[in-house]
Amino acid sequence: MVMETAPHTPRPPPPAAAVFFERRELNQLLSLYGRMVSAGHWRDYAIDGLKDAAVFSVFRRSSEFPLYRIEKRPALARRQGVWAILAHGGLVLRRGHELGQVLKFFDRAKFAVID
Repeated sequence: MVMETAPHTPRPPPPAAAVFFERRELNQLLSLYGRMVSAGHWRDYAIDGLKDAAVFSVFRRSSEFPLYRIEKRPALARRQGVWAILAHGGLVLRRGHELGQVLKFFDRAKFAVID
């Protein structure tokens, strides 16, 4: 008795894992978001886990383009730093290796509430 085997079909490569935020990073981002919402600067946010980056976008209104994008790009860890804050249009406002240091950008006086 001769058994025939099915021809070997190659398996597709596994999908690349998406980059995402760790719990500590999300806590820092959401803490900043809460402060900015209570100050009246921001009203909505979005979180995206992409192939090469995790993005936290903040909006003044949900129907607009994001005011800022806070990006985590692990591929840039040895060069410019994992973290970046980008303005509308892709202008890089701040880059760094530590999220806490990068988020200090929002502590500047220009974000103070003026009566």
